[in-house]
Amino acid sequence: MKRHPIFIPAAAAVALALSACTTTSPDVVSRNEAQRLSTVVDAVVLSTRPVVVEGTQSGIGATAGGVIGGVAGSSVGGSRESMVVGVLGAVVGGVVGNAVERNSTREEAVEILVQLRNGDRRSVVQARATETFAPGDPVILVTTGGRVRVARAPTVVVPPAGATAPAPT
Repeated sequence: MKRHPIFIPAAAAVALALSACTTTSPDVVSRNEAQRLSTVVDAVVLSTRPVVVEGTQSGIGATAGGVIGGVAGSSVGGSRESMVVGVLGAVVGGVVGNAVERNSTREEAVEILVQLRNGDRRSVVQARATETFAPGDPVILVTTGGRVRVARAPTVVVPPAGATAPAPT
């Protein structure tokens, strides 16, 4: 069975598009972090600042661009010209594909500087999420498998001294 010449570039483009769908959002928990015990540490936000997390360069973009450029270039002119233009197209396509992958996987993030109860300070960079933080906000640092995320500290209601807890119904 002969494959259509556009099959390989199309498959490479789909692979590139799927690789851009990954997320580092603190609102999304990966499957291997689910049902694992996490360490939680109380802290207070000192400051935040917007940052950009660099995009990945896995080689998928360069490969896809190189294949597309090579196929497109090889269809130009006669046999000798098509070989030269095909090689040039592959090189240019690889460079462009790499840049597209890097730019499409860049992520807006926030660096959160916190102070722990013992006075130590930590900095955590995480993707922007639905929660925003301001200096003075109580937060928790949740560590699972070496990965840390910052979340708003839950509020705990403590009954006043001498009050009794309501009876269960």
